[in-house]
Amino acid sequence: MGQGLGPGGAAENVDYSAIEQSPEFSRLRSTHRRFVIPVVSAGLAGYIAYALLASWGAGFMSTRVLGNVNWAIILGLAQILATFAVTVAYVWFANRKLDPKAAQIREAIEAGAGGVQ
Repeated sequence: MGQGLGPGGAAENVDYSAIEQSPEFSRLRSTHRRFVIPVVSAGLAGYIAYALLASWGAGFMSTRVLGNVNWAIILGLAQILATFAVTVAYVWFANRKLDPKAAQIREAIEAGAGGVQ
């Protein structure tokens, strides 16, 4: 058991094990995983593909596309843009899907349920 804050800010015992075992917390973690695992997998696959192309696809990567701009520059910039896109998507997802569920769990704890009902 840990110390948590009740509705008035007073410390109270909180059974974190019960919260972790609750269906609400399991749904929160499941929702988080359903977004994070595919996005991280896709991002990692893209990064590995870029690294492999940079190592063993020098002919392709040095092919000029527009003036002195080659595929290495374009794909490198695409990696940076993808990082920003993932960040924006995660913030949007967390604000719409994760934060409301987390707030419900927190409110149940602060209401004195100890675990989540």
